[in-house]
Amino acid sequence: MGLNDVLVKKKAVIVRDWFDKVVDTYPTDTSRFLKSQKDPFANPVGNTTLRGLEGMFDEILAGMDHAAVLSFLDPIIRIRAVQSFSASHATGFIFFLKEIIRNIAEKEIHENLEEWLKLDSRIETLALLSFDIYMGCREKIYDIKANEEKNRMFGVLERAGLLKEF
Repeated sequence: MGLNDVLVKKKAVIVRDWFDKVVDTYPTDTSRFLKSQKDPFANPVGNTTLRGLEGMFDEILAGMDHAAVLSFLDPIIRIRAVQSFSASHATGFIFFLKEIIRNIAEKEIHENLEEWLKLDSRIETLALLSFDIYMGCREKIYDIKANEEKNRMFGVLERAGLLKEF
């Protein structure tokens, strides 16, 4: 049996393990909530993360259509970019998938090394894409903060009568 066949067969277990490892990057109370609350309206972060991981896993196995994988990855990274995660913490969850696959399909990896190398390369590409998305989001956040500060200072100077129109 090929590596892809094993991974397709064990998709539910792999995605659940990946989800658990991702939400474990949050504080304990948050992690517990994200794992236990199944209602997508009460737990949009958990729902978005789980759906995104499922979609990314499918795309990794299918060869990774760039637009499709971005549609699953982008919402997860946007959520993590506005939180207090460092870049490595926000995007590093991609690499959890390698460990999970190695644990679940060790025998098949050794028997299908070429398949594993292709899969590994796709996961690496996904990590790079996640970093690009994260940096774009952080740049936007910093631009917004800078503009807010500039507008606030302009307002203070204007109210103090320190600005003149020319």
